[in-house]
Amino acid sequence: MKRVLTVLLLCFCLFGFSQTKEQDSLSIAVAFQSQDSSKVDTSIALIKSLYNSQDYPKAIRYIDEVEKLASKIKYYKRLAEVHYYKALIFTDKNDFYNALDSYEDAKKLYNQVSDSLGLAKVNNNIGLIEINRGNYNRGLQYSLSAIKIFEAKNLKQELSKSYNNLAGAYSNTNNLDKALEFNQKALSVRAQLLDENGIIESTKNIADIYSEKREHRKAIEFYNKTLDLSKDKTDNLIKGDVLPKLGEEYLHLKDFDKASENLINGLQINRQQSNKLGILKSYNALANLNFQNRKFKTSKLQLDRASELIDEVDNDDERIKNYKYRMRVDSALGNYRNAYFWQNKYYDLKQELDKEKFNSNAIINNYSEELEDLNPISPTNSISETEKAELIATNTKKLNKFKYIAYGLGAAMLAALGIALFMYYRQKDNTSRVKELEVKHKEMLVKNKDALEQSKHLEETNQVKDRLFSIVSHDLKDSVSSIKGCLDLMKEGNLSKSEFKELIPELSDNADNASQLLFDLLNWSKTQMQNLEPNPEAFDVQEVFKSKIHLVEQKLEQKRVVLIDESKPEMAYADKNMIEIVVQNLIANAIKFSRVGDVITLTNRERNGKVLLCVEDTGVGISEENQKKIFTKENFTTLGTDNEKGTGLGLSICKELVELNDGRIWVQSEENFGSKFFIELPKAT
Repeated sequence: MKRVLTVLLLCFCLFGFSQTKEQDSLSIAVAFQSQDSSKVDTSIALIKSLYNSQDYPKAIRYIDEVEKLASKIKYYKRLAEVHYYKALIFTDKNDFYNALDSYEDAKKLYNQVSDSLGLAKVNNNIGLIEINRGNYNRGLQYSLSAIKIFEAKNLKQELSKSYNNLAGAYSNTNNLDKALEFNQKALSVRAQLLDENGIIESTKNIADIYSEKREHRKAIEFYNKTLDLSKDKTDNLIKGDVLPKLGEEYLHLKDFDKASENLINGLQINRQQSNKLGILKSYNALANLNFQNRKFKTSKLQLDRASELIDEVDNDDERIKNYKYRMRVDSALGNYRNAYFWQNKYYDLKQELDKEKFNSNAIINNYSEELEDLNPISPTNSISETEKAELIATNTKKLNKFKYIAYGLGAAMLAALGIALFMYYRQKDNTSRVKELEVKHKEMLVKNKDALEQSKHLEETNQVKDRLFSIVSHDLKDSVSSIKGCLDLMKEGNLSKSEFKELIPELSDNADNASQLLFDLLNWSKTQMQNLEPNPEAFDVQEVFKSKIHLVEQKLEQKRVVLIDESKPEMAYADKNMIEIVVQNLIANAIKFSRVGDVITLTNRERNGKVLLCVEDTGVGISEENQKKIFTKENFTTLGTDNEKGTGLGLSICKELVELNDGRIWVQSEENFGSKFFIELPKAT
């Protein structure tokens, strides 16, 4: 090893000596040359050598001298190079304003002498500056136009830089497919150049992108490749960055052993390096690991340690992770006020970051697909009359398509109303038959006590049916009439496009309401066809929870409500279909009365030989007065947090279904602090 280091040191000294000797030789040549183009050529060679050795003050002195001479003799090609090297020096010093001025001067001169390669180099460097400053639109235009020339001339060094710049720009604007494409191109070129550091950088970038795309096995593959490539490096900064990320990827795959191993190693290395960002990432990831292993107190301790570094490091990605994990841990520990506090901070920051990301994405318009139309000097935004006509035709087609969808929706609602009315009259006919049975049962009261109880049960069931179908048919009629009225106005040409667009949210709400009413109707009809006789069986309550979560994922995302499933395998003995109706109703109610950022938690456990299910939310809660009404058979309903409507019979039906299965249902709630609905069912033996 010592021999290798000695050889490297000797090579460095020889290179430095050789470079110094070259500069001395060029300096002497410049001093004795005449004031002509040959002196400019030699001076440019000297400036290039001084720039490569980072002797910026001396390079600037020669730049000032040769700029005057090249201007005097009108040697524009070399004058462009003078401005180019001046811009490079300003760029290295992070003086971007002067750098851009010099690049613009160089670009004008390269354009004047028709030097396409010079233009490409300037555009590529301008693109890098604009991307680093967050001006992705301009940066992408310049870099993409430069790449065309670099690819045509097969300039690998320049392509490596350009591909890497573009990959970073697309990654920052969340265009992950394009970011992956250009990172892979950069990796290929860097491999051809035998650029060891560049290969490591591109491999790690590819792993990061696969991680963002949630392709965890691919991310693990490339993170491991990064570690293998950096195995011989004494600098542990790469490992400190990669190991926490690798641990998180294993955590996504539930491989807790490998996750723990990589996260602990990452924490140790980052501590040795005093890398505060790495320590923060490690603590956040370890907290997530312990949360998933239900070690809530340990997780909270690690989050506290991470929190101490957040303001010092000021990394929004890790900050939002910390808020998210704190919200979950406090919720799991029953510290709901704290959980509510952290979830508010989480959603405030998330909205801010989403807004920034949206603004960045708004200016990215798939420039890579429009390279043939790009002007590397002065891009234009004008469109031809033909394109305008095509745009108008496209918009007209879209509007007509939306009209057909609206007509189809109206027809569907009318069909639903017809089905509902048919079922209503059919149930009404069944009601008269049931009443005849009631008369016969009353005549047998003295002889048969069981018959009396059955008659009473049928009477109560019948009353619920009458109320349910009366409410549903009335609400369906209102919703469909509203939609039909709008469609009639459109058909007659009495509704403008702008007026129709204003009515779309109302039409959508009416359609959602009609759909929910029809869903409740069908569920209730199903139980009625079975005459409300339970068919008990042994089933896993965790499976019921999971099947119902899948149905509400879109609504959760729409309202930005967090649902945490903490259920576990537990066998209950009841009618599975009936309990599914109850669970779905409770979850739907929890979402209905939750606000942005609220948390819904599903749990179950054994208690006193029974199975206890709980649907808990941190929503608006229920007043004591309303708690007395919700399980009654009167038509009691309130609007949700987004003004969602209900039939008012959901919880009374839930109570009846649970009690039919020898169970019971109750609620614990406090206004503004959420609700807990409990279901107690027989346990399967």
